Amino acid sequence: MSTEKVDYLLLFRGTNWDKGMSPEQIQKVVTAWYAWFDRLKREGRCSGGHPLQSSGKIVSGKNRAVADGPFAESKETIGGYFYLHVADEAEAVSIAQLCPGLDYGVVVEVRPVADMCAVRERAVNGGIMAKEISLEAAAAR
Repeated sequence: MSTEKVDYLLLFRGTNWDKGMSPEQIQKVVTAWYAWFDRLKREGRCSGGHPLQSSGKIVSGKNRAVADGPFAESKETIGGYFYLHVADEAEAVSIAQLCPGLDYGVVVEVRPVADMCAVRERAVNGGIMAKEISLEAAAAR
């Protein structure tokens, strides 16, 4: 049995899950969320995570245009993340299923962290580029 860990992100979608809740309900859920996060860190299954601000900037296109964002509906906006170190996807999913916000409309996306970006992987597998990148050569260009 392998003890090697793999990395996953839990992305928490939904930023208005507290609408219509009493202060006591909000306190109960937030406290449960922080206790869940703290337990995962103590167990060594989570190395960190943070909530995200609701506003930011979007940079896009060849001209590097900057616009206010994000533009997703509040139920789709990423409100935060956890960085997990787990045995496999099943463990990451079982952790996600314990999210205290699920009962209130939060959606948890479970994503594996890749060793390299998909474009680079296709280029390496297609023989377009070497697996190792010379940062010195790239900086000289």
